[in-house]
Amino acid sequence: MANKENLNQYSPTFQSKVVSSLLSDNTFTAQISDIMNPDYFESDSNKFLVKTIMAYFIEYKNVPTLEVLKVKTDEIGNDVLKVAVVESLKESWRHIEATDLEFVKEQVLGFCKNQTLKNAIIESVDLLEGKDYDSIKRIIDDALRAGTDRNLGHEYLISLEERLNQSARDTVKTGWDTIDEVMDGGLAGGELGVVVAPAGIGKSWTLQALGANCVRAGLSVAHYTLELNAEYVGLRYDTIFSGVPTGNLKFYQDDVQKKLDAIKGYLLIKYYPTRTASVQTLAAHIKQMELQGKLPDMIIVDYADILKPIGNFTERRHQLGNIYEDLRGMAGEFGVPIWTASQANRSALEEDVIDASKVAEDYSKVMTADFVISMSRKVEDKIANTGRFHVIKNRFGVDGITFPATINTNTGHIQIFDKQTQQGQNVQGKMNNHDEFLRKSLGQKYKDYKTNNNDMKGFD
Repeated sequence: MANKENLNQYSPTFQSKVVSSLLSDNTFTAQISDIMNPDYFESDSNKFLVKTIMAYFIEYKNVPTLEVLKVKTDEIGNDVLKVAVVESLKESWRHIEATDLEFVKEQVLGFCKNQTLKNAIIESVDLLEGKDYDSIKRIIDDALRAGTDRNLGHEYLISLEERLNQSARDTVKTGWDTIDEVMDGGLAGGELGVVVAPAGIGKSWTLQALGANCVRAGLSVAHYTLELNAEYVGLRYDTIFSGVPTGNLKFYQDDVQKKLDAIKGYLLIKYYPTRTASVQTLAAHIKQMELQGKLPDMIIVDYADILKPIGNFTERRHQLGNIYEDLRGMAGEFGVPIWTASQANRSALEEDVIDASKVAEDYSKVMTADFVISMSRKVEDKIANTGRFHVIKNRFGVDGITFPATINTNTGHIQIFDKQTQQGQNVQGKMNNHDEFLRKSLGQKYKDYKTNNNDMKGFD
């Protein structure tokens, strides 16, 4: 009992055993990752170890091995600190098999609260000289609330009025009225939307159209590109905002600039090469944006399938399932809607409508997402600048609906129509008569070719 009382005073031994607990228990580390702060520890060596452990865990979802910690320790430039870290690591490693670690884990929340309050009091001392009592009160109040959750849950039988008042989702519109209607207003914070399509169909253009529509509405977008570099993605946005094809932008620079000057929203484009960034990498970047007061209204990831997987998964489908779960978790963590894309099977290239069975590699992607819409364009659709969007999954309303669309990947202009409207019927009619359209289109291209190539005149 004496030993436990001593530990409960958050002594150096207690703090060393907290480090032991972090090193030996993945579940424990995950549970306290949001509240654990290296500054809670008195010694610089334990601060270094905790900082290293938490950074590694965030990146790899596992606690570091002893070998990893040795490598990190060898990188320390300060010899005095290096020696101290080695001794602290030895001590923590000796404690890993200690019988009272479960007790230590139970006391960690109190330890975090105590250290937060202690640090707040120290911080408040400097504010006393300036008589900034409001700031002192805020700091102390925040410290007292640290690590606590006063919300016991949803008291169903006595909360009808509150429930009705809060039932409306705070959504970010897609910019397409037909889609916003079936989604009950768009995608809300904490939700994940997925665009499914085969390669080369226009997934990236669709994601950029979503981003552009959001920016036009005066909102902010963080666009993560994992294939195309940031400059090229920027040129595509130039095209969408101006209507000028990418190859012609330089000839209409003044006109394009006028279009951009009228935009009130904010767009940040961040490039990570394929499979160099994990969901945790993106989360760390968003955290930096949040700290700078620039938390976006919408996040776009182009695209999730080529994010770096984290964890010991040998099968690709398990890797993808984990990526999508983490991505939706990130949406919840920051309270921001996330749009991404996913690859469809090669066979989907010949499909008029792409359903859930054509989602590549892992169906759990559909299960994880809140809203999934497919995009299909056969060769004749590309020629006619048409296509179809099909609602595969809709957590907010009906699914199984297909919408005709005009899709121009030269200008990034995408319109999605209700089949019942005159415009929708016109587009649908064009797609129903693709054979005739294709024949006329190819015939015209042949005539144009003959006109521009004298060598062909002998074949008339």
